[in-house]
This record gives sequence, C-alpha cells and structure tokens, in this order.
Amino acid sequence: MRVRDIEHGFTLLELLVVIVIIGLLAGYVAPRYFSQVGKAEVKVTQAQIDALSKGLDQYRLDTGHYPTMEQGLQALINRPTNEPKWGGAYLSKAVPLDPWGKAYMYRFPGQHGEVDIFSYGKDGLPGGEDENKDISNW
Repeated sequence: MRVRDIEHGFTLLELLVVIVIIGLLAGYVAPRYFSQVGKAEVKVTQAQIDALSKGLDQYRLDTGHYPTMEQGLQALINRPTNEPKWGGAYLSKAVPLDPWGKAYMYRFPGQHGEVDIFSYGKDGLPGGEDENKDISNW
C-alpha cells in the first residue's frame, strides 16, 4: 500500500467564500462605527466650547471684561498687552482646534449672549445638520 501525500491548503472557492463573508460584515459594521465617530466629535466640540466658556468667565472675573475680538481666545493663554489684572493662563493647554481642524469662532460682544463661541461643524459652513450642524455656547 502506498500512502498518498495529502496537500494542505485552501481552494479558491473557500477563499472567495471567506472574502464575501468579511465584506458583508464590514458593510454592516462600518456605517455603524463611523456614525458613532461623528457623534463623538460633536460631543468633544461641546466639551471644548464649555471649557472655553469657563476660561472666558474666569478671565472676566479677574480683569472685569472679556477679551476683545482682536485678542480673541488666545488671551486665555497669553497675557494681552496692557492687561495688569490678567491672572491666567485660564486653560491648561493651548486653545484647541475643533475636531475637524478649524479654529473656534469667538465674538464679543456676542449676538446670542455676552460672548459667542462656536464651530461651524464638519463642513465649516454656517447651518447644516448632524455633523455639519453649528455647535455653540448658546
């Protein structure tokens, strides 16, 4: 009796079946995952705007006024010239960019409150829905 050598490996059909299954799973999981990423970016933006608002309130308590538009949010980190009552830094780190890499907008006096801090969202344009929606402190 001769013992035949058995070759080990996968057939092309088996590989195609596995690839199709992986593709189906990726098609089901990926959209759910990426929608969660968008929601997380919105929440991060809200938290950063809240931190900036608190820093601005502390700045106002120390100096008696909010930073000018020219000074902007950088006044929370760097002492503005001719500001003797500045007690900062009012943020533990540099002023962050929003999760989409754009600077937060600062307006003083604000149109919706004493100061307005906002991000235009993912698309960087006013208005929008979902991830493109404006996020603000009002």
